[in-house]
Amino acid sequence: MENNHADERFEALGLNLPPAPAPLGVYKPCLIDGKYLYLSGHGPVQDDKSLIIGRIGAALDMEQGKLAARQVGLTMLSTIVANLGSLNKVKRVVKVLGMVNCTPDFERHPYIINGCSELFAAVWGEENGIGVRSAVGFGSLPDNIPVEIEALFELY
Repeated sequence: MENNHADERFEALGLNLPPAPAPLGVYKPCLIDGKYLYLSGHGPVQDDKSLIIGRIGAALDMEQGKLAARQVGLTMLSTIVANLGSLNKVKRVVKVLGMVNCTPDFERHPYIINGCSELFAAVWGEENGIGVRSAVGFGSLPDNIPVEIEALFELY
């Protein structure tokens, strides 16, 4: 773990972690299986526990959508810290699935999910912070959130 400075990198970014969300259904926010950490789909929780809402291409533009995806990433980091105690326990990002609530004519799903992927790259470095990824569009998401993301991480 001597090469991992994720907590320090995060602190240097000057960002805040929102409160880790509690499940609103019948599921676990995270699950550890051996050396892997699975995170359930997360939405963009803000510091006051409210959600960013709105469809991209209608209520939100691309830049607002990308910021919403970054906020989802922050929410995921909050879940990691709440359950593992430190971002340093994550060795690497393995896979990210990004779901974008957007109008039917919107086609820049990967650009939106870059908001989360760029955050992970900044926290764990480009070698370990960038994994495989899918970014897809949806006609709706729970509570009209603009982005939902789930991910798989490898632990030390």
